[in-house]
Amino acid sequence: PANPSQRTATEDAARSLSVKLQVLEVRRGDDLANAFRAAKKGRAEALNVFASPLLSSLQQSIMDLAASHRLPAIYQWKEHAEAGGLVSYGPSLAGMWRQTAVVVAKILNGARPDSIPIEQPSRFELVINMKTAKSLGLTIAPSFRLRADQIIE
Repeated sequence: PANPSQRTATEDAARSLSVKLQVLEVRRGDDLANAFRAAKKGRAEALNVFASPLLSSLQQSIMDLAASHRLPAIYQWKEHAEAGGLVSYGPSLAGMWRQTAVVVAKILNGARPDSIPIEQPSRFELVINMKTAKSLGLTIAPSFRLRADQIIE
C-alpha cells in the first residue's frame, strides 16, 4: 500500500497521457510473484515502483523480477538505480535526512514543534542506469540523458 497521493498522481498522469494503468498491490513480500504475473498477463510495458517502506525493503527482489520479466522500471530513490534499477526520479534521501537533522536540532534547541513549518522536497534527482538499459535492449534518447543528474555507465 502506497501513499494515496502517489496513486492519485499516477492515475491522473496516466489519464492525461492516455496511458492504460494497471495497479499491482503488494502488501507483503509473498505478493511480488503474483504481481509480476499479473503485469505480464496485463501486457505491462513498464513498471513504476512507488516509494514505500515495504517496497524499499523488497528492492532487490523487485529489481530481479523486473529484469527477469524484462520490464523497464522507474523507482523513487537514486539508490535503487545505483543498485541496478533502470531509472530513478525523486528527492534525495540524504538531503531529506539532512533536513530532518535540522528540524531535530531546532527542537532540541527549544523550538516548539508546532512552530516549525512542514517542508516538502524542492529538488528531484533523475538517475539513469545505462548498464540496465543495455541489458533490456533499450536505447535512451540523448535528450533524456541530458536531463539526468547522474548516469551510471
